Amino acid sequence: MEEVFDAAIIGMGPGGEVAADRLLSAGKRVVVFESELIGGECAYWACIPSKTILRGPEVNIEADGTAGASVNALDWEKARDYRDYMARHLDDGAQADGYAKRGATVVRGKAAIAGPGHVAANGREYLAHHIIIATGTIPVVPDFPGVEDITAWTNREVYTLKALPRSVAIVGGSAVALEAAFFLSGFGVEVTVLNRSARLLGREEPEASALAEGYLRDRGVKVLANSSVARGRRGEDGASILALREGGEIAVDAVIFATGRTPRTEGLDVARAGATLDGHGNVRVDEHCWAAEGLWAIGDVTGIMPFTHVAKYQGRIVADCILGRERSASYDGIPRVVFASPEIAAVGLTREQAEGRGIDAVSIQVNLPEAISRPWTYEQDPRGDLGILVDRHRRVMVGAWAIAPQASEWIHQASMAIRGGIPLEVLRDMAPQFPSYSEAYLVALDRLGATEGI
Repeated sequence: MEEVFDAAIIGMGPGGEVAADRLLSAGKRVVVFESELIGGECAYWACIPSKTILRGPEVNIEADGTAGASVNALDWEKARDYRDYMARHLDDGAQADGYAKRGATVVRGKAAIAGPGHVAANGREYLAHHIIIATGTIPVVPDFPGVEDITAWTNREVYTLKALPRSVAIVGGSAVALEAAFFLSGFGVEVTVLNRSARLLGREEPEASALAEGYLRDRGVKVLANSSVARGRRGEDGASILALREGGEIAVDAVIFATGRTPRTEGLDVARAGATLDGHGNVRVDEHCWAAEGLWAIGDVTGIMPFTHVAKYQGRIVADCILGRERSASYDGIPRVVFASPEIAAVGLTREQAEGRGIDAVSIQVNLPEAISRPWTYEQDPRGDLGILVDRHRRVMVGAWAIAPQASEWIHQASMAIRGGIPLEVLRDMAPQFPSYSEAYLVALDRLGATEGI
């Protein structure tokens, strides 16, 4: 008799791994499918190697501003080797063995849905009561004349580099672009960022975008706004030459495209199980990440919020639903972070988004060195700004952003306030640790009360 699994998981990135772990821990029969490496993009070509390799430049920036500390020459070879260690040397053998020991069936190869409860891979079909799609996304490289003639990289090439280039052009103004720019410029690479819009991080507040650009320029990065590539060609010396639509050319060793990603749904045949794709190729899901009877989707392939922590959250949602503990996903208060120096963090709505929802919102920005002690104990020439957005009528915080050291950690205070709808009166009654960056929230709220009466 053919084995029927409780769950089949297509794609073993962070979301798929969380779902698999929860289901296996509950004693369920699980089959997992992975066409590349267990751990996915995050573990090998994105989150883990990028944050690991960014640490060296970050430490030097911190040392440069710290009394009694000194900047040291960065050792690329040692940093690269540790990066490769953290990325498991692109070897997921231990992960595959670990799942097998826990009772999972591990299938290497590209999987497709053959019908409700049916997954096909390597010429064989597998039956499961539930199918979870967690196939993620792939980077988009724009198509323009000569793109095939230049040295074109995406995040995969950037975070598996063996030798550093002398110069790069980064096309894009997203978090991926900024992190790559800080990493490479920190190791002495000449970096030019080409952004087709007027400002970086276009989905965040304009104040945050302006500050981020200023910090990039402080690191020696050249930023060209309203710039796009018309065509590319190979120079006689081997350089990659980009002709810009706005005029002029740029010659670099390599061109890094941080121009978005597209869902990995081609050939998946979700319609065979009753699911549909939206106009961008994302799997449509409801508040439970349910796509069709017995079919679920999690992570970037849903197009909801393309963050690893969201994929892991959705993995928990789906696993609990399968286990009979029905949950609905809420995306209020999900933080967004760029691991630059200083870190750039945001959560909730922007002013534009609040206005689009008809929310009567008011915002305030606080320069941290002028408001609290922590920046001065952290560095001699302190940096940092915090902005908060408050719903005037509900008297709750609906958005926040921060550009300052360790902002990725203390943005979670705003995340909790937004997700829990904590009243301003409660937030004002908190007694934050002194000295800490979290004190800035109290300053911002008090100033908002003094100026706006809320």
